[in-house]
Formats: sequence, structure tokens, C-alpha cells
Amino acid sequence: MKAARTVFDASGVDAPAKEIADLAGVGVGTLYRHFPLRSDLVKAVVESGIDACAAAGPELSAVHEPGDALAEWLRRYTEFLGTKRGLAPALHSGGPAYEGLSGYFLEKVGPALTALLDTAAADGAVRDDVSAHDLLYAIANLCMPVPGKGPEYNRRMSPCSSAGCAPRAGASRPARRADRTRVPEMGSVGR
Repeated sequence: MKAARTVFDASGVDAPAKEIADLAGVGVGTLYRHFPLRSDLVKAVVESGIDACAAAGPELSAVHEPGDALAEWLRRYTEFLGTKRGLAPALHSGGPAYEGLSGYFLEKVGPALTALLDTAAADGAVRDDVSAHDLLYAIANLCMPVPGKGPEYNRRMSPCSSAGCAPRAGASRPARRADRTRVPEMGSVGR
């Protein structure tokens, strides 16, 4: 599957099966024994990417400040979406292998991003009125292929969406993580 992911990232989901098999060091017959239909292989690669995005949330939260963890997760999500040329048409082709993939995506990735957003909002790093659903779809739209542009365009444009999550000017911000042990000033209690 790693070979398929690499080839799909470089050449799109319509890349020749021989290219995938050659990179994996197997024959095309072996590839088709494991994945009888191209849609089976595409689905497996997509599910693997979804699982990696979901798993990255807690991992990033453990080592980064909330706003930085969110930004890094969004960068990875953008990379996942932006490098899968031809994925959207394939997924919307009506192939039976893709049934349920949208639900699987939301079930796995939604909670991971919600946790990152909630933590970042509590830390004052982002607005508290942006949902995971809002951000997932905004970035997905920014990652749609643009004629004549490659994945680097998506990488450059995606931060525009997350920049819109910054706290509004004049909005009160909670104390930073390191400052949360301090007693709040009297004027800030109850705000």
C-alpha cells in the first residue's frame, strides 16, 4: 500500500498498476490478487491516510502548544488532500468500494480535529465559533485541483483558511497555558 500511496501522490489515482507494482517490487498479478479492483486499492490508501490524520491529533497535542498542534495538523490534512490528484472524481464515481468512505472520514477525522480546535480555543489561539466541519470543508475546497497548479499551490493557500480562525481583534483571550495557575485579576473574573 505504501507504493500505491507514493505513486498516487506523484501521478494521481489513475496511475498505471504496473507503476505501483514495480515500486512495490511485485508483479501486477500480485497487486490484483490483493486489490482486485483499482477502487479497492484507492479506498485502502484513502482509509490509511484518514487513519493517519486522525492519529496525528493526539500525537501533536502531546508535543505542541494548542495553536501549534492545530496548525501542524491542518498542514498534514492539507498535504493528505492536496497530493491525491484525481481522488475527488474517483470517489464520486459511484463505485461500490467508496460507499461509506465519507462517513468513515467524518467518524475518524472529525473528533480529532474537534479536540484540537477545542483545546486551541480554550487556550485563546483560535476563535471558538469555528467547527471541525467548517474547517474540514473549507480546506477541502482550497485543496481542489487548480488547472496549471500543483500541490504546492494548496500548501500555500491552506493557511489562508486557518488564518481566518485567529481570535477576533478585541476578543478576550484566556490566560496562556503556562499562566493558568495564576489567580485572575478581579476585573477579569466572570467575563
